[in-house]
Amino acid sequence: MDTDKKKFSIIVPIYFNELNIPHTIPRLKNLQNLLPQYELEFIFVDDGSKDNSLQLLLDARKEDKRIKVIKLSRNFGSMAAIQSGLHFATGHCIGIISADLQDPPELFADMIKSWEKGNKVVLATRSDREDSFTQKMFSNSYYYLMRKFALKGYPMGGFDFVLIDRQVAQELIDINEKNTNIMSLIYWLGHQQDTFSYVRQQRKFGKSKWTLSKKIKLFIDSFVSFSYAPIRFMSLIGFLTAGLSFIYGIFVIINAILGTVTIQGWTTIVALITFLLGMIMIMLGIIGEYLLRILDESRKRPSFIIDEVYQ
Repeated sequence: MDTDKKKFSIIVPIYFNELNIPHTIPRLKNLQNLLPQYELEFIFVDDGSKDNSLQLLLDARKEDKRIKVIKLSRNFGSMAAIQSGLHFATGHCIGIISADLQDPPELFADMIKSWEKGNKVVLATRSDREDSFTQKMFSNSYYYLMRKFALKGYPMGGFDFVLIDRQVAQELIDINEKNTNIMSLIYWLGHQQDTFSYVRQQRKFGKSKWTLSKKIKLFIDSFVSFSYAPIRFMSLIGFLTAGLSFIYGIFVIINAILGTVTIQGWTTIVALITFLLGMIMIMLGIIGEYLLRILDESRKRPSFIIDEVYQ
């Protein structure tokens, strides 16, 4: 092994990817031909898969000792899986990519050149994606809201394919934030960045486990972690409601004195009470999301539990 070579670590979260792994590993290993001046390290994090993913990874490790396999005790989510992988990455720079090959691993060669120029964060952003209309709509709406209300200048197409410097990786480990979006956290750190665009390919093997409930959780986690907009929205609604109620109260009193308006029935009162109660419940729900995360942080429970490490 050439000790003068720099090391490039690649973290790949794995969750029900047994159909992808036989194609993903050769593509990643082929990067050695594009990066002969680097020593490669592959870190696969099995995030509680119940299929044959772990065994395939262990078989691949027998043939290539550059492969590390981290087995989590259960499914903690892709963000927690990436966090766990960062603890075992020893490279001078670290890449993060999904296992489904919708993102081209070969782009890492250009991203490393950018890192060598001093960019501590190199983002691969999506100029377009070969997904269904509903997936595109959800994704575009999410990233628009992130740009508008959370992180100014956030890439329009978003990113989860990224290369970071060792320093950035250590900062993420030190922050150790739960219920967060690692990608947004990388952007929030504010280090010198560069961007490469690509078209996200359609998934060819297997079915995505990125369910609607997980997407909604990521949406909530991102806004609670990086935006005050929900709280400010509540304050604005409160002021508007109080103002309108005050004006309406004056209107009712004046008309009652003048006798110009007959007494209204119960319909208006019931409608107002129902609307206001609905708004109150929504606001309590928003406050509850913030309180839940404060409670989760105060418990000091780890974001993930490692069952076994194969390295």
